[in-house]
Amino acid sequence: MATPPTILVTGGAGFLGINLIRYLLAREYAVVSLDIAPFTYPDSHDRLTVLTGDIRDEAAVTRAISGADAVVHAAAALPLYPPREIYTTDVEGTRTVLETARRLGVERVVHISSTAVYGIPDHHPLRETDPLDGVGPYGKAKIQAEMIALEYRARGVVVPILRPKSFVGPERLGVFALLYDWALAGKHFPVLGNGANRYQLLDVEDLCHAIERCLILPSEAVNDTFNIGAADFATMRQDYQAVLDQAGHGKRIIGVPATPAIWALRALDRLGVSPLYTWVYETAAKDSFVSIEQAQALLDWQPRYSNQDALLRNFAWYVEHQDRFAGQSGISHRAPWKQGALGLLKRFF
Repeated sequence: MATPPTILVTGGAGFLGINLIRYLLAREYAVVSLDIAPFTYPDSHDRLTVLTGDIRDEAAVTRAISGADAVVHAAAALPLYPPREIYTTDVEGTRTVLETARRLGVERVVHISSTAVYGIPDHHPLRETDPLDGVGPYGKAKIQAEMIALEYRARGVVVPILRPKSFVGPERLGVFALLYDWALAGKHFPVLGNGANRYQLLDVEDLCHAIERCLILPSEAVNDTFNIGAADFATMRQDYQAVLDQAGHGKRIIGVPATPAIWALRALDRLGVSPLYTWVYETAAKDSFVSIEQAQALLDWQPRYSNQDALLRNFAWYVEHQDRFAGQSGISHRAPWKQGALGLLKRFF
């Protein structure tokens, strides 16, 4: 029997990381996880190796990549982290991973970027060839990381770049925990504007499938940049209403005037009491969707889940596991974000 390929997943203790690890293990890959955060899941497997280390540490990255057949680079400092942490992790850490892979002869590194690289666009759908204009330290760092990926692609490393929309599914909390918490509490849920904007999401399993396609297809098919998102999505009001309907309290999505709400969120952001970062509240009332035609054509990839499917799968997981994270908060996708001043509004909805 052939030895299964070994895949290093950076950021393996994160939301995407654990879902990808489970996906790959189920398909007979051997997996190495590297993350600065502890791997706190009960998952154990004879084909899973867990390493704790920082992608900014060349020795830790060398240890993790040694023996790997390919790398999925998913580690990142998210938008609520301090700007310096974002830069050193997302930019300098990406260079460390790619340089170490090149030095050790690993020929393929799948780089997980973000549609945040498009900033606040003036048209839709967004295509891979559209200009990049990141908002805030995170968006700017993601663009710089992509430039490094292109540099190493030119140096002979196969570097597929994936730009996923906001992805949800089992283990996802972050900003979506606001919606789920209010839904379970029997509250209406506010959205900026009238909720008629189309805001594409993505199920994490569909993202895992796209990543695997980048691992197994010929280099000439995957050595490119790909938008990844749901094919089936409605308006924000319709998609989020599905969660309130599932909660069963007869509540509904309530639109709030976008302009004054954004002014208020900017002020709260400056005071450090907003749970939302700039890119979220500046785009939440606008259309936000990308073309996935390139991934469909070159990767032979098709998403299984609609926006509503993804939200409801995530909500079901949230309901089942809510006791586990009650009273907790953090700044990663695996922790509920502090509701800050928005929590005070909950009593009025």
